[in-house]
Amino acid sequence: MDTARSPRFAQVASFARLPLSRDLRSAKGVFLGIPWDDATSFRSGAREGPSAIRNNSRLVRSYNMFAKVYPFRILDIVDYGDVDPVPGFIEDTFQRIEEGLHPVFKQGVVPFTAGGDHSITLPILRAQKAATGHPVSLLHFDAHFDTWEAYWGTKRYTHGTWVKRAYEEGLLTKGNVFQVGIRSSLYAAEDVQNNAAVVHRTYTSEDVDAQGYAPIMDQIVSEIQGQPVYVSLDIDVLDPAFAPGTGTPEPGGLTSRELIHFLRELHRLQVVGFDVVEVAPQYDHMGQVTALTAANAFFEAMSAVARRRSAGAG
Repeated sequence: MDTARSPRFAQVASFARLPLSRDLRSAKGVFLGIPWDDATSFRSGAREGPSAIRNNSRLVRSYNMFAKVYPFRILDIVDYGDVDPVPGFIEDTFQRIEEGLHPVFKQGVVPFTAGGDHSITLPILRAQKAATGHPVSLLHFDAHFDTWEAYWGTKRYTHGTWVKRAYEEGLLTKGNVFQVGIRSSLYAAEDVQNNAAVVHRTYTSEDVDAQGYAPIMDQIVSEIQGQPVYVSLDIDVLDPAFAPGTGTPEPGGLTSRELIHFLRELHRLQVVGFDVVEVAPQYDHMGQVTALTAANAFFEAMSAVARRRSAGAG
């Protein structure tokens, strides 16, 4: 929508004021929301994330001068709307997510998904595997491992268990799971070994400080270049100074600038899906900075995929 004709604060909020459509015939990328937070373990509120991200994406413009692309044009991106959850019922909601994402992956369209808590990534990966027949590599930005067995003894499907479930279900390529930004306290020393049984390489926030984004991305790209990669970004990978609006904040995280640098390197990878999760705007006490950062993270990821497409790399 032309901001010279329609002010950014006008009209119904879609992502970056893109058309609302479920027509996948020309789209190469879609933005969609999953307003779900019943699988959280601390503060709920991420069900409001998609709406907040859409509202704050009004400021996003159409050209990325660093990637030198118009991502919305190259990918013909539309706002696909939301997957409707079933409040209180995890398995039913997961089924709806899988059914909603299956046609997107089947058409070869890249979904850019706004959560919701991090449990939504599991059914998204199920949809990817069902539609394509193959697992994917995983690049996971987070403060937390998300490889725990269960919460409260019985809850195997939560925002802290999805990586392990995805690994067990064969949704991820073994040896190709990477984490960036990990720094939280743990329940036990064994958590480190249990995580290493699933994740090929974990880069902590201290590793980011010591090495910087470029060498880390060089290492990741060298191992999974040319393979389909799903990128999952928990907004709590950022320090609470930059993203207070989240359910499980952890001090000592990445800056928003560091995150943007990481995302601009995604053009080197064959990204088949991308999500930003755990944006909880009711805790965003600094002018909605968390949702604004999330909106720009989507723009950078879209730009990276568009840059790769425009270069003919697929």
